[in-house]
Amino acid sequence: MARDAAGMKGYRSRNQNGQLRDKRDDTHVGTIEKKYGVDLNERPDMHLGTFLRGHHIKSLNDLITGK
Repeated sequence: MARDAAGMKGYRSRNQNGQLRDKRDDTHVGTIEKKYGVDLNERPDMHLGTFLRGHHIKSLNDLITGK
């Protein structure tokens, strides 16, 4: 597998149409907090999908960038 575009970390999984694959909804909020250095003020065992739906956020990217 070839490295992805410049500036991106490691190898990125892509869908059939070439778009980057979304982060799994069952990832724990605590894992996201550690990886991205953010405090989401939620239980660390809450699933990412539950958090995003509850706060009406479309994606992990929107959460991290504040869009």
